[in-house]
Amino acid sequence: MSKIDLKQKKSMLWIRILSVAIPLAVAILLGLPQKLDLGDWVYNLPHVIGVINTLTSLCLIFALMAIKVKKNVALHRKFNTAALVLGTLFLLCYVTYHASAPSTAFEGEGAIKSVYYFFLISHIVLSIGVVPLVLLAFFYAWSGMIDKHKKIVKYTYPIWLYVSVTGVIVYLMISPYYQF
Repeated sequence: MSKIDLKQKKSMLWIRILSVAIPLAVAILLGLPQKLDLGDWVYNLPHVIGVINTLTSLCLIFALMAIKVKKNVALHRKFNTAALVLGTLFLLCYVTYHASAPSTAFEGEGAIKSVYYFFLISHIVLSIGVVPLVLLAFFYAWSGMIDKHKKIVKYTYPIWLYVSVTGVIVYLMISPYYQF
């Protein structure tokens, strides 16, 4: 087996591990019987998370424009890398907040409650599914497998953008109910 094949197999193994480990770790931390006491600063994290989701959405839009309009691969790569870093930061903030603060109930009533839960549930489900797609898209790009990268981002990009934008929408809808 060549070094390239071994490197690809290792990378694919890590992608599989992370694709299972991330949602599993989030689920375990969210389900802790007792919240961690990290101090009152964690109550600011929902606002940080809202900003992170907004910046991620913008990075994804700018990344698309960089490649489609400007044909600028380097700029495309920078915006996507920024989106990946922001996604990682989001995950750390999200887990920290939910492991240490009680869940906030949405108190809206009527049709708006259905809209909120539609966005929330679709956001959560798609955020789990987008993890392996994003990791594969980055792996293919960084490995120079541009044809595979182009094929997978046809699905990855709209899902990732939807997850980021609905993260902002969910934040805006529930933010009036946060307790500080």
